[in-house]
Amino acid sequence: LRIMRNRSVTYSAEATFHALADPTRRAVLDLLRGGEQPAGNIANAFPVSRPAISKHLRHLRKARLVVEHRRGRHRLYQLNPAPLKAVDFWLEQYRRFWQINLANLKTFVEDEYARESGKSPGKHK
Repeated sequence: LRIMRNRSVTYSAEATFHALADPTRRAVLDLLRGGEQPAGNIANAFPVSRPAISKHLRHLRKARLVVEHRRGRHRLYQLNPAPLKAVDFWLEQYRRFWQINLANLKTFVEDEYARESGKSPGKHK
C-alpha cells in the first residue's frame, strides 16, 4: 500500500531558507547544478556518512529544492530551482537598498573630494 502525499506546486519560503541554512545542503545544490546525480554519487562527494547525506537530501526534498526519481534501483536527484525565486525576491530588497546607499555614498565622497580639492562637484570621474 502506497500513500500519495499532497504535492502542490506552492513553495514554502521558510522551508527553502531552512534548507539553504546548511552549508552541506548548499553544496549538494551546487553539485546538482551540473545535472542529475544518483544518490551514491552525491554521498561520495562529501566527507560525511551516507545517512547524513540522506538526511540532507530529505530536507532538500521537503523544501522542493530537489526532485527525486527512480531509475531501476537507483535514486536520482535533480535540482529544482523554482523555490529559489523566494530567495531571489528577498535578496532583491537588499540589492535595492545597497544600490541606493552606494549611490548616495558615491555622491557624498565625490562632493567631499570636490570640496576639499576646490573642484566643483560633478566634473570629475
